[in-house]
Amino acid sequence: MRTARFTLDPAFTVGEVDPRLFGSFVEHLGRCVYTGVFEPGHPSADADGLRQDVLDLVRELGVTAVRYPGGNFVSGYKWEDSVGPAEDRPRRLDLAWRSTETNRFGLSEYIAFLRKVGPQAEPMMAVNLGTRGVAEALELQEYANHPAGTTLSDLRAEHGDKDPFGIRLWCLGNEMDGPWQTGHKTAEEYGRLAAETARAMRQIDPDVELVACGSSGQSMETFAAWEATVLEETYDLVDHISLHAYYEPLDGDVDSFLASAVDMESFIENVVATCDHVGARLKSKKRINLSFDEWNVWYMSKSQAEVSALDWPEAPRLLEDNYSVMDAVVFGSLLIALLRHADRVAVACLAQLVNVIAPIMTEPGGPAWRQTTFFPFAQASRYGRGEVLDVRVDSPTYGTAKYGEADLLHATAVRAEDGPVTVFAVNRSRTEPLPLHVALGTLELTDVVEHSALADADPDARNTLAEPERVVPHRVDGTALRDGTLTAVLEPLSWNVIRLR
Repeated sequence: MRTARFTLDPAFTVGEVDPRLFGSFVEHLGRCVYTGVFEPGHPSADADGLRQDVLDLVRELGVTAVRYPGGNFVSGYKWEDSVGPAEDRPRRLDLAWRSTETNRFGLSEYIAFLRKVGPQAEPMMAVNLGTRGVAEALELQEYANHPAGTTLSDLRAEHGDKDPFGIRLWCLGNEMDGPWQTGHKTAEEYGRLAAETARAMRQIDPDVELVACGSSGQSMETFAAWEATVLEETYDLVDHISLHAYYEPLDGDVDSFLASAVDMESFIENVVATCDHVGARLKSKKRINLSFDEWNVWYMSKSQAEVSALDWPEAPRLLEDNYSVMDAVVFGSLLIALLRHADRVAVACLAQLVNVIAPIMTEPGGPAWRQTTFFPFAQASRYGRGEVLDVRVDSPTYGTAKYGEADLLHATAVRAEDGPVTVFAVNRSRTEPLPLHVALGTLELTDVVEHSALADADPDARNTLAEPERVVPHRVDGTALRDGTLTAVLEPLSWNVIRLR
């Protein structure tokens, strides 16, 4: 097989990685919250009911910004239900997921969870612009962030949180282009409401960071026209526009599934083009960045039947996809796509964090364990900090039904501030190893620190409750750096991390 090649040159870069590229998402959906991050009575639970075993894995995962409380859930969310003594909070029907919400885990518990994860865990709060509007968003902002001396800030202190929550990053609703969304709106309706909400929130705090809803996917009939209309109203009032994308193998088309990142990169580039077109038309020097605040592999076609069969249970087992090695390789390729666009993707949130299409799984009263997708995220979060180098691959290709000819190699590289470089690479071939040559140009690198791969003779291998460590990354021998060239062989269907210094 022909060798895949690319050249790294420190003079050709994409941009600095914003740490929030490694964000995640906690929604009141299935068991993400209840028996996920929060399970009073669990042997590992602390005084606040937070599972310590889950906290340990979240820290290991390297999560930064955590979006909350939804997702579709937020479009029926009454923030007042989630504060005050837990025993006094009302039970509500959640229309999004046909479940009963107890509100035992609420705003204060969310902030406590983030503080225990660590200082890198930043709140990213969504406001309800489906069934509610400007007034409720302002009340939530005042309750959460105002220091003291008003009815709502003093109520927060009365509830046991004297210090403000300091939420800087806010989502102006969720997927408001989607007909499935409670309170679904046209682009004109949403754009006007988002602008009014943004303008009012900036009256309280001019420095808030705001995300407007973009399209729920590139396949939406209103895609691009939605973004353009919304930004016409909000361009000077918001900082980011959102993107959401999920991928699964449809009708057995594994080859296209393996090339899912082709669609993700196209989605990013098309939204950037739309943003910049609106900015040019408005003669604005401001640049809108992207918040890819929902992304993952999700077997959505299976999940739809699960939801429709529900009869308002509490914390049902929903969307609990068990990920294979093949899923993890596609997942790693999606991470590469985000890094390759670090100049414009300022925030990204893996949906979701625990149990629900998640890298971490738990059993009620039992253990927590890492899914196959845990490892690419943890490695990218740990080693993907710094400046992304421009990678233009010369790769053998293969045919796909959805995307035409796709490269077998998908790769990027990140240079840390102190000089080391990490190459992230995926071999999409299901049957053949892929030789890789990387010319390092003027980069002063002399050693291969480690070449780690996630691959398996069985592409359907998974981690389960019975076998929680069936799949883990392994060391690859033979990777070498000589005379300014890195040589490696990427195993079939593999996610690779090659660290150089």
